[in-house]
Amino acid sequence: MTPEKLADLARLRRARDLMNREYARPLDVAALARAALMSPAHFSRQFRAAYGETPYAYLMTRRIERAKALLRVGDLSVTEVCLAVGCTSLGSFSARFTQVVGETPTGYRARDHRDLVSVPGCIARELTRPSSAPSRIGEAPGAPAR
Repeated sequence: MTPEKLADLARLRRARDLMNREYARPLDVAALARAALMSPAHFSRQFRAAYGETPYAYLMTRRIERAKALLRVGDLSVTEVCLAVGCTSLGSFSARFTQVVGETPTGYRARDHRDLVSVPGCIARELTRPSSAPSRIGEAPGAPAR
């Protein structure tokens, strides 16, 4: 791998880490591209090539992951969870949640989650993480070792 490619991957990780930390903030491709020191179009192409999904899809997966955790606790309404994870449209949030998880946010919250109570949080996150395509650079869980 060339030094330029390694530098690009480091910049892409910087933007990915920003999405992981600041998922509840309004983040758009332009802001993420600035974090990666790339133009928005170049950033989008490089991110998809490296991680196998668009920056928006990755961000929404993080938001859905956090929404699942909040819904398991059950203290917040679906609308409150939607806003807490950085989504501004309840309809879009519900549609994406249903697409990724396979059931509506209300259905997910109503389900019995007692089997996860005794599981450490880090393991529960891994067990309930929304599935997505494995990373093309081998970083995603379940990606083939190189």
